[in-house]
Amino acid sequence: MKLTLLAGAAVALPLAFAMPALAENPAHVQQLLETNLCQSCDLSGADLTQAHLIGADLRDANLAGATLAEANLEGADLSRADLTGANLTQAFLTNALLADATLDSANLTDATIYFADVTGASLLNAELTGAEIVGTPISVGGD
Repeated sequence: MKLTLLAGAAVALPLAFAMPALAENPAHVQQLLETNLCQSCDLSGADLTQAHLIGADLRDANLAGATLAEANLEGADLSRADLTGANLTQAFLTNALLADATLDSANLTDATIYFADVTGASLLNAELTGAEIVGTPISVGGD
């Protein structure tokens, strides 16, 4: 009996560590989708694919590892938000506030970024392939 439990644990334990941890707070996701207000919310790992978040208040929110593919974030306030490793493929970020946000290793492939405020934002290793960047001081490449 003990051997069976030990064998089961030996198989289950590595699987548990291999699975991605989704830590988003479901109440925060619901609050965001219903009110567009979610300052300092835990939305890490949340699936917000194609969400309409126009003008959303996401200041100081944890969106690390979140999926925001094809999301409309026009005019959203993401100041100081953590978007580390977030998927923003084909996201619409016109007039978004990203001041002091962390977008390290974020995927912004084919994103539309027009006139966004990126003052103090970190974009280390961010993927910008095919992104349309207009009126936004993001430098691509080195010297």
